[in-house]
Amino acid sequence: MELRHLRYFVAVAEEKNFTRAAERLCIAQPPLSRQMQQLEEELGITLFARGSRPLKLTEAGNFFYAHAQQILAKTAELKSMTQRVGHIERTMSIGFVASTLYGMLPKIIRNFRSRYSLIELNLHEMTTMEQIQALKDGTIDVGFGRIRHQDQNVRRIVLREERLMVAVPAQHPLTRSGSAVGLKDLVAEKLIIFPKAPRPSFADQVLEAFRDRGLSPEKVLEVRELQIAIGLVAAGEGIAIVPNSLHGLQRSDVEYVELNEYNVMSPIIMSVRMLDQSEDLKAILALIYDLYDSEHIAHVKEVL
Repeated sequence: MELRHLRYFVAVAEEKNFTRAAERLCIAQPPLSRQMQQLEEELGITLFARGSRPLKLTEAGNFFYAHAQQILAKTAELKSMTQRVGHIERTMSIGFVASTLYGMLPKIIRNFRSRYSLIELNLHEMTTMEQIQALKDGTIDVGFGRIRHQDQNVRRIVLREERLMVAVPAQHPLTRSGSAVGLKDLVAEKLIIFPKAPRPSFADQVLEAFRDRGLSPEKVLEVRELQIAIGLVAAGEGIAIVPNSLHGLQRSDVEYVELNEYNVMSPIIMSVRMLDQSEDLKAILALIYDLYDSEHIAHVKEVL
């Protein structure tokens, strides 16, 4: 059985007609019919309920169709990923979630450009889920996100775990004691979470932290992005749980309160294509670990 057999079969299954499928595949109809007969003979089963109009699949045919689609999709992903890895120009495309810009990412980019000036860097702001697809499409080579998403074609490297804090309007009652707060202290507040879509996202990490403690915020407002959340906090519309690195985002109308909760963290995750061990990726990972060491940031080192 060859990939062309799967392509031919999928075309017939979707068109429900051998003639239309042949036109779609740009081949003559008789050879297509012979190929499908040979496929059935090889499998030892009947895939098509012949004599039905329009053409229908047997139960085995429906099973084969579902798996044939998956195989063809994986083949297309493998092609695009391999083409990206084999690209002859020294370029690296990086996807990142917005919140990483307030941490070490800008310093990582500056140092990498200084140390490897012959490599052209292209930056793309995108959610973690968008990064996963972009890696498989060959649009980016590495992503920096926060979601522990599983995909057999993508490898995740957890660079470090970042503590969370609470962004509140200036002069909010939560700031008056000067001490840290717990999630139970936030239940009655309007909680602003981000991003609204696509999910899962950082918003789900925040909500899960409440659920893990048997808590549920009374009011939740979902917004598109971090900057909108902070703007609404400044306007007195609610509070937001954000990564500690946002301390660098200073504004007079927003204050930050320490979150006193054990193990409420948000990971910084570097995602790459599975089995991609290019020297450029190894270089940026080594540079990240060097910076973490120099800044005394706790982390666990992995090797590509």
